[in-house]
Amino acid sequence: MRRAVHRSRLRAATTLPGYSTTSSMSSTGPRLRSGQAEYLMELAIGTPPVPPSALCRYRYAYGDGAYSAGGLGTETLTFGSSTPGEAPAASAGGVAFGCGTDNGGDSYNSTGTVGLGRGSLSLVAQLGVGKFSYCLTDFFNTSLGSPVLFGSVAELATSGDAAVQSTPLLQSPQSPSRYYVSLEGISLGDTRLPIPNQTFALRADGTGGMIVDSGTIFTILVESAFRVVANHVAEVLGQPAVNATSLDNPCFPAPAGERQLPAMPDMVLHFAGGADMTLHRDNYMSFDGEDSSFCLNIAGATSTSTSVLGNFQQQNIHLLFDITVGQMSFVPTDCSKL
Repeated sequence: MRRAVHRSRLRAATTLPGYSTTSSMSSTGPRLRSGQAEYLMELAIGTPPVPPSALCRYRYAYGDGAYSAGGLGTETLTFGSSTPGEAPAASAGGVAFGCGTDNGGDSYNSTGTVGLGRGSLSLVAQLGVGKFSYCLTDFFNTSLGSPVLFGSVAELATSGDAAVQSTPLLQSPQSPSRYYVSLEGISLGDTRLPIPNQTFALRADGTGGMIVDSGTIFTILVESAFRVVANHVAEVLGQPAVNATSLDNPCFPAPAGERQLPAMPDMVLHFAGGADMTLHRDNYMSFDGEDSSFCLNIAGATSTSTSVLGNFQQQNIHLLFDITVGQMSFVPTDCSKL
């Protein structure tokens, strides 16, 4: 949990998700050059040796300190069927991707990263689809995969009485590749928290606003809103947080031997257009076994005016990003059954 909030805050502290540069390698210049704690040698192929002039290098760094560097190439991507034994569902040729030969940071044992932003090199843009959706399964059940759907199959799955709700997607001139939404308020149970409506507003200069980010773990709120939320959670639990003065996610001592989360009211995020995202207890609270405490998995922003809706809060909520229409829709779903 400590690593999670640290990574979430570092990622949110940057206005842009990182930087990337591409350039063609020259056949001239030094044959040996220094890298990060290593020496890199220029590659030549054949007799006589001919430098591969078409090789394109990339480097991409994230706000949490993770980075990837290597060669940029293109290949045909084949998307398999979700049913074992069935033929691949689709393929796309000429998709640009990075082959990382120098990677660092906390990758959580992942073998790669899929870009879903508005940028030209994101998978969404390269596939030429106007919409995509994803549904994140239980954060603590690492045996479950989370589906990502593109194009015509990205429609939301509804079940029971759950209704699809929608809110406009906004765009910031400071970070045009990200997905912004207009958060207008937060409720805890039946209580609308005393947070001014403009607290999360996206300003004309591109500052402020709220980003929906599947790569940030915990939701990050601007400090004034975070203090209000943390204080009201403390009131419900009837005790102050052990780290009440910190902007880290607040934690509360659990009774000796108790691991079951206490009963908590739903938290509701009120978005523009009348869309209300309901977060059940397990979408904003967890038990920290290391410190034997119950923790609110929301942290305060330390160096940015932008808030972030993290992936812990998105568990078992099917989100659809319709870029063509400019709208984000969502519905509560058991993501493990999609």
